[in-house]
Amino acid sequence: MAHRFSNNGRLDRDALMPELRTFLETLIRTMRLDVRFEVLPAEPEPGDVESPEVVVNFRGRDQELLLERGAELLRAIEYIALRAMHIDPKMLDHVRFECGDFVAMRIEELKLSAKVAAERVLESRQPFAFNAMNARERRIIHLALKDTPGVRTSSDGDGDRRHVVLYPAS
Repeated sequence: MAHRFSNNGRLDRDALMPELRTFLETLIRTMRLDVRFEVLPAEPEPGDVESPEVVVNFRGRDQELLLERGAELLRAIEYIALRAMHIDPKMLDHVRFECGDFVAMRIEELKLSAKVAAERVLESRQPFAFNAMNARERRIIHLALKDTPGVRTSSDGDGDRRHVVLYPAS
């Protein structure tokens, strides 16, 4: 399967954004959701653990539906859109689907949880296991702690049970 929208290892925003808009217009109309969306360029922030180059921002009467059960529907729309458009898997983290700042707040929550867990591991010298989370959330934990002295991270488990474990660095 050919991957699209990458150019020399970078996301090709100019090619992606209009096609993503068109795809989402069709998808949202077919789903009969009462939401509007914008596909906007974003400038990555150096050193940030999750810094997209394109943001799809949803709002409207049905936005609460998108956010139910941990934003399950928002994540499903993101998954369908990015897979259907054959975006290079290495570029998936460069596109963020957002609704009501849910994703931005979740990222901040994960970074804070990582920091608190690292302090706990440093004090107790005992491993700490997070609850199971998706690959993107595990990546945020790993990146948030990559420069933290005295702890190391590992992903353990399989499938839906995959989680991050913090260990004291020996």
